[in-house]
Amino acid sequence: MDPAHGTITPTGLSRAAALAAVTAGLLFIAVQVAHPDVDIALVTTAQWKVRQAVKVAMATSALVGIAGIYLRQVRQAGILGLAGFVLLELGFLLMLVTEVVGLVLIPTIAATAPGYVSDVLAVANGGTAVGDIGLMGPLSLLAGAGYVLGGVVFGIAVFRARVLTRWAAALLALATASSLLIPVLPEVNQRLFAVPTGIALVALGWSLWRDHRPVAPLATARTGSSPVLDPAGSR
Repeated sequence: MDPAHGTITPTGLSRAAALAAVTAGLLFIAVQVAHPDVDIALVTTAQWKVRQAVKVAMATSALVGIAGIYLRQVRQAGILGLAGFVLLELGFLLMLVTEVVGLVLIPTIAATAPGYVSDVLAVANGGTAVGDIGLMGPLSLLAGAGYVLGGVVFGIAVFRARVLTRWAAALLALATASSLLIPVLPEVNQRLFAVPTGIALVALGWSLWRDHRPVAPLATARTGSSPVLDPAGSR
């Protein structure tokens, strides 16, 4: 927003998205610190509610931040960027839904449906359910698929676009892909896999905040030695 005129500007929106990306990355890392084992005893505690609220805020911030990162380089990212953006946004959107369910619904039915809650928590931790958990199964699966595939494709697209910090884009792709190793590395704390993704989001958000270059114009014309930007692209 332009404080002088009270209007919303592209720069203001871009910086808001940058702050959202940084916030998402920091929350993604912070919520993993000293995270207790997830079991049915935890879901009725105040700690569970606080951590779930943080996860909801993280997923919401990620949705805004990733949108801003994509829109900053929509032309350079091309079809690959669009595909990655849609997949990654879908992953975080479904993640947001599952975290809201965990915050609002799971604690209220823990006493009356402990078997269902235990199965939902098992699936959320990468395990399998003994009973039927309904839509929570495919929801968790789609959220994970969107997060991994979207992170890889979007990271590659941002890296190729050469607009924002390339090492952070590469880290995003590698970090989300590394989540596939969780089932084969049971002795490793799976929450550590979220840390590099958080760092990548922070770095991309910071790069977006610092980037002051105008969006690439649709066309250029040359008069003498001075390029003239297409008015539609210079707004």
